[in-house]
Amino acid sequence: MRLYLFVVFFVALDVAIPWFCHMIHPLAGPVFLPMFFFILLAGLLFGWRAGLMVGALTPLVSFSISGMPPLPVLPRVFIEATFYGLAAGLLREQCKLNVFWSVTGALVIGRAAAGLSILLIYQGAVDPLFTIWKAAKLGWPGMLIQLVILPFISINSARLLSKMGKPDAEQ
Repeated sequence: MRLYLFVVFFVALDVAIPWFCHMIHPLAGPVFLPMFFFILLAGLLFGWRAGLMVGALTPLVSFSISGMPPLPVLPRVFIEATFYGLAAGLLREQCKLNVFWSVTGALVIGRAAAGLSILLIYQGAVDPLFTIWKAAKLGWPGMLIQLVILPFISINSARLLSKMGKPDAEQ
């Protein structure tokens, strides 16, 4: 039960922080990628199930509350976010990679899933490589922040959670 409370908390943060960023500047979201921060953190801290749940719920809840991400890109963002959380959890939990490599791998897998979704959804009307390159070029500060800050937060949060008793699906 406690795991689901963390999922709800992370989804709430993943909706509130991007909304706040968009209020500051319209490009703050695409540059700093705040929506993906707690999705990745959920996967790193609580495993692939939590990462998948936070990744899948965040874009849907955000869209229903704020209209962001816009409907034309919602399916791509849904797939990308879901794969970020799933991959971060699987790489950390199943592949036993350290946090840095788990985040790096999740970023690559999430972008690849986004590219594949663009190819399938838009059926050639949109160039997936150009779209992913453009997003990566704009979002490199956010990816750098994720690569630098997430390992620190994840390691320290994991220590704190181990003292408190890490929540799982049964608690």
